[in-house]
Amino acid sequence: MACIFCKIIAGEIPSVKIYEDESVLAILDINPVNEGHALVIPKQHYENLEALPVVDLLALSKVLKKIGLALKEGFGAVGYNITLNNDPVAGQIIPHFHWHIIPRLPADGLKVWPQQPYESNEKMAEVARKISQAL
Repeated sequence: MACIFCKIIAGEIPSVKIYEDESVLAILDINPVNEGHALVIPKQHYENLEALPVVDLLALSKVLKKIGLALKEGFGAVGYNITLNNDPVAGQIIPHFHWHIIPRLPADGLKVWPQQPYESNEKMAEVARKISQAL
């Protein structure tokens, strides 16, 4: 078993747990963006979102909601970002599906990604058409 998250789930590597049930583990990230940054991980190994069964996605979503509320009520965050880096090109370092939940404070300095408009309405329609045809 080479997956670091699988080793954490098996108890082979220590972690700071903030939530655990039969199918989900939530731990503090050891390299947090902000204090309280947590990882929400399915206990079964799935490489990415496409591999994750819907039932596990729903279980993870319920835990995300609980942790988000706990970050606000117990930790003092005024908001949070939920981030998924799906596949290496998107920044996924560990090939085990996981969500990041990052508490936010007004002056934390964290910036969201840059945005830019489509070059034309035609280009936007073309992109939408390609995505819709694949559904």
